[in-house]
Amino acid sequence: MSAVQAIPSSRVVILFMVMLVAAAGNTAMQSALPAIASELDMPDVWVSLAFSWSALLWVITAPKWARLSDRRGRKQLMSVGVIGFAASMGLCGLVLWLGLAGLIGPVVTFILFALFRSLYGGFGSAAPPAVQAYVAARTERAERTKALSMLASSFGVGTVIGPATAHYFLFPPFGLAGPLIMFAAFGVAVLIALHVQLPNDTPRFEARGAVAAYPNAASMNSPDDEDVDGDALGSVLPDSEVRLPWRDERMASWLIAGLIGGHAQAIILGVVGFLVRDRLGLHDRPWEAVQASGSVMLIGAMATLLAQWGLIPMLSLAARNSVLLGAILALVGTILTGISHDFYGISTGFAIASLGFGLFRPGFTAGASLAVHRHEQGDVAGKIASINGAAYIVAPAVGVALFNYWEPATFILISAALLFLIIWGRRALVVPEI
Repeated sequence: MSAVQAIPSSRVVILFMVMLVAAAGNTAMQSALPAIASELDMPDVWVSLAFSWSALLWVITAPKWARLSDRRGRKQLMSVGVIGFAASMGLCGLVLWLGLAGLIGPVVTFILFALFRSLYGGFGSAAPPAVQAYVAARTERAERTKALSMLASSFGVGTVIGPATAHYFLFPPFGLAGPLIMFAAFGVAVLIALHVQLPNDTPRFEARGAVAAYPNAASMNSPDDEDVDGDALGSVLPDSEVRLPWRDERMASWLIAGLIGGHAQAIILGVVGFLVRDRLGLHDRPWEAVQASGSVMLIGAMATLLAQWGLIPMLSLAARNSVLLGAILALVGTILTGISHDFYGISTGFAIASLGFGLFRPGFTAGASLAVHRHEQGDVAGKIASINGAAYIVAPAVGVALFNYWEPATFILISAALLFLIIWGRRALVVPEI
């Protein structure tokens, strides 16, 4: 029996859409916001701070929702997550539309935008662990890896769909707020389909939801075999969880590498839309800015998918090699992006950087996982998700602030972090014998 046959195909499609819509909506919003900030004459760093606030709430609430997925109905928590996403996108779109129309001022627009973004940060994290637990509870162990990997790939697909479609949703009367309004409507459609197509049937196995990383252009959330073949999503109950210290010497160096590389990636992702707008002189042409930013982000997302779906399986890279090679490529791409002043140079540089980060992230995840025993995988998975989310709390806003103060400073900071990671990682990143 295949993974798809284990759960009816109509339900698989709904589960896939629940995961996809959030990633697509987030990246579509990221490609549009630099142009919106220009139109509203709103400081760029304010926009980044709104995303930081949302990411902080996600990091805080995601573990709580993951634990609740063990005790509450999975369908109910999926609904909470989709409602949080749709409400946040719709209300943020409405606020930005009113601000663009001059009906409310920039300061009020930003405050309301940050407030409504919190709906997604606080409630959107309920859906991914509920989807994972739903699938794990209804599939045999042999089928589970394939099923969960297929669903996790929806994040990667969403990062391509979002920036690729954003500029098609710039239409009257919503204008630049159109992508947010449209993805809110998609969320409502997914919610309706969820309630119509997904019954609350009885699970075949006990299963718990895994903490999901904050969705962005870097999120893949692809589970490793260790995560899905028994312990992390299988029979381990919440009251039997292992709690490892963050300083555990087996995995500490891998977590540090994830923190450094994750912050470097978060900075370049946070600043690239503003870079495209400024370097191409599109302040006064917001619709063209959305298209150009979306195109660069699309190219970067495709490079990330190439790394994670193509190069890693084809080259069979070990965890340490994946981290170091990824950091080297990311460094080269960051430097090229920082010195480029045309679309092709920026696109090429960002693609190389994204390819590098696409190699780095799974390497860091695998290294931390391989460093500990099977029964400790659940705790390590939670720590990895926390690090992935924590990178988006402060780093994007810091990067944008530095970019506005002195453009080269942002790329010097990223390059310094990656150079340190390469030099230090050659000695520190070791997979212990288990």
